[in-house]
Amino acid sequence: MTYLRVAGAQLNPTVGDLDGNAALIREAMAWAEGEHADVLLVPELALTGYPPEDLLLRRAFVERNREVLHDLAQSSGRTATVVGFVDWADEPTPDDDSMERHVANAAAVLAEGKVQGIYHKCLLPNYGVFDEQRYFARGTEPGMLFEVAGVPVGVSICEDIWSPDGPPSIQAENGARALLNINGSPYHRGRGSERAALLSGAAKRSGVPVVYVNMVGGQDELVFDGQSMVFAADGQLVYRAPQFEEAQFVVDIPVADRDSATVTAAMTGHGAAEGTGSPIGSADVLGEDAEVYRALVVGLRDYVRKNGFKEVVIGLSGGIDSALTAAIAVDALGADAVWGVTMPARYSSTGSVNDSEELARNLGCRFDEIAIDDIFSGFLEALATSFAGTEPNVAEENLQARIRGAILMALSNKFGGMVVATGNKSEMAVGYATLYGDMAGGYAVLKDVFKTLVYRLSEWRNRDGEVIPRSIIEKPPSAELRPDQKDSDSLPDYDLLDGILEPYIEHDESAEAIIAAGFDPATVARVTRMVDRNEYKRRQAAPGVRITKKAFGKDRRLPITNRYSSP
Repeated sequence: MTYLRVAGAQLNPTVGDLDGNAALIREAMAWAEGEHADVLLVPELALTGYPPEDLLLRRAFVERNREVLHDLAQSSGRTATVVGFVDWADEPTPDDDSMERHVANAAAVLAEGKVQGIYHKCLLPNYGVFDEQRYFARGTEPGMLFEVAGVPVGVSICEDIWSPDGPPSIQAENGARALLNINGSPYHRGRGSERAALLSGAAKRSGVPVVYVNMVGGQDELVFDGQSMVFAADGQLVYRAPQFEEAQFVVDIPVADRDSATVTAAMTGHGAAEGTGSPIGSADVLGEDAEVYRALVVGLRDYVRKNGFKEVVIGLSGGIDSALTAAIAVDALGADAVWGVTMPARYSSTGSVNDSEELARNLGCRFDEIAIDDIFSGFLEALATSFAGTEPNVAEENLQARIRGAILMALSNKFGGMVVATGNKSEMAVGYATLYGDMAGGYAVLKDVFKTLVYRLSEWRNRDGEVIPRSIIEKPPSAELRPDQKDSDSLPDYDLLDGILEPYIEHDESAEAIIAAGFDPATVARVTRMVDRNEYKRRQAAPGVRITKKAFGKDRRLPITNRYSSP
């Protein structure tokens, strides 16, 4: 039996850091040479970072990435390396102001000191968070093969393998003995099992092994979960890399017999996975709550670090959202990099202040109390003439939130820490948040997390001992902006609210369909109307980690000025 030794490197590149990304790739190349690999795969657009978005419209960026690629090729030896980069599809003329679709999402094969060949991605996703047809020209050689250690292989990029009749199928028909697919596939809940089913089907359909390598790390709203996989020719999973971690692996796959379903694996850096159904040497699959929590940690960590911040500032209200946000921040950055600030006013309960202090003590992070009631009184005094003859309402309530937002931003400006907003998806959906108040911040880690999931994740974080105080988890949620205020005064109970929001937002179901599923018509009408009316707030919100198929921002783009009402 002849084997092809395939190495994979789950890398965490940074968009635009061409030299830094090249250093990561070069390090992986040296490792793969030491492992005597025949070929090394690194992720889609690993050289530029993914997605580079409108950087692709800058000629100098494209040219520089090509220069760095050729410099990288000079470091290549016997081990071929498949590197994702941006190539010219057809080079624009010097006076061409539009760069759109002059470039290709490409994979270069580097070996023996030079670029041996280049493949251009053929299937360009243009749905959800993807808008590759805005930038890239389609590849025109879907059946292209490369020779690696005397073995014909097919190289493809991400979406190419998602279609049953895509380039890998054509490559297999043309004689490929292995299908090598590099990816920048973002995470959302359930994505790992979707990929596994699709890749298994591709291997079985083609009758040759499939090696899939994905990137890891956070890029703005997106989080990449790695979980690279190898499938035998019969569709059986051979190896799974860890989730949300940079990792390297080596797999020996048989290529002499096209009908062989046998693959032996030689793994590096991982022990046997027991009780998970994973092959020996594979990483454990995280449980659903653990997976989401890890995505939030990685998303916040990389947003903070890649944007040059050393620490974060979080307003601690004594509520569950700020508590979970603080726990995530400590797990992402370390306790020394997290500064919790509680800002009580006249309606704040003593319990909320004490709960915030206990939380900070449990987490080991810095904690300060800055009372705002005198500031609030000063605002009321200044507005007394303008507000004369009116009853107190949401204007006075929101003043408190805006004072807190101003204080947090002042601490950020003075000391350099980034403010992390604490709002969740349920609140953002219905507009239960204050512009320039509790929405203030550079990043909103819970932006795509429904309130019911916030409770689940908090319980999960406490699985090995109480970190988030029970009193925070069990108290009725309240903004504490007026006497005896409860969220339930303004909103349906969160179980009911999220039951309506999930189909309406994430599945684009109509109000009629939701009512037909058993929800009260008046409640559905009220909730959907709140969602529709608050697009203007969401458009001004900080970015946050995407964990679902339909996050606010890149996924869901509705006009602010809009008179259509859902039936």
